[in-house]
Amino acid sequence: MRRMRLWLRLLRPHQWIKSGFVFVGLLFGHAWTDPALVRQVVLAAAAFSLAASAIYVLNDLSDRERDRAHPEKCHRPLASGAVGTGEAFMLMALCLAAAVVLALASSVSVLLIVLAYVVLNVAYSRGLKHVVLLDVFIIAAGFMLRILAGTQGVGIAPSQWLLLCGLMVTLFLGFAKRRAELNALDGQGGSHRAVLDDYDPVLLDKLIGISAAAAIISYSLYTVSAETVAMHGTTRLIYTVPFVVYGMFRYLFLLHRRGGGGDPAAAVLRDRHLLVAVGGWFLTLVALLA
Repeated sequence: MRRMRLWLRLLRPHQWIKSGFVFVGLLFGHAWTDPALVRQVVLAAAAFSLAASAIYVLNDLSDRERDRAHPEKCHRPLASGAVGTGEAFMLMALCLAAAVVLALASSVSVLLIVLAYVVLNVAYSRGLKHVVLLDVFIIAAGFMLRILAGTQGVGIAPSQWLLLCGLMVTLFLGFAKRRAELNALDGQGGSHRAVLDDYDPVLLDKLIGISAAAAIISYSLYTVSAETVAMHGTTRLIYTVPFVVYGMFRYLFLLHRRGGGGDPAAAVLRDRHLLVAVGGWFLTLVALLA
């Protein structure tokens, strides 16, 4: 039983919440009444969840020495020595194999997108994570591939506005993650992640502010665009904007005043304000679209 708990910590199933991005097309494309499409999207989300777990194992294998210098990450199963490298490779291979099977069961396009995600993240682990700015854009690309899997991968045309908004939100989360790492390591960021030597709080705060503003503006413009009104038959999607604004402001509060921001999935699951913001946005959106 203890081994199972250690494996789950290594695979980080709470991060599967990120696969929610796969459902964007299903929701905004009014496709939730098509059982075949719903099945494809669910399979795609499951494939991305398992592929992400495999990548987390790969990252922990690559970073286990550096993680030992981090105040929190030193307790991870590989960094602490609780799980051996052989076990980790076995779990990674099983997750990748299951992800490929599930992605292919969804569609060939989804399989190609999932494989692109894996290749991109392997390149990230092998060296691109040390390239300033590009490291965060690769993190954002992982989320964008999730959106594409749930749209183009299953035959749903994605909205350009939503793709832009998704990019800005994920850049916001990526730069906030780097800011949280700087906060946690108190000036010793380079000892854990070399690229942190190329960032500083002032630069990151500017990048976070730009990304947050762009995300809010692009989503707001999407809700009132003529194309959106014609597609959804309502002018009231703008009522979902306050939830988005509050959620992003709350995230900034957690980043700067509560030592949060390093793990977006954990923040959403643990903070009641963020849960209410996300839940309120979703329920309002569904009520308006339905």
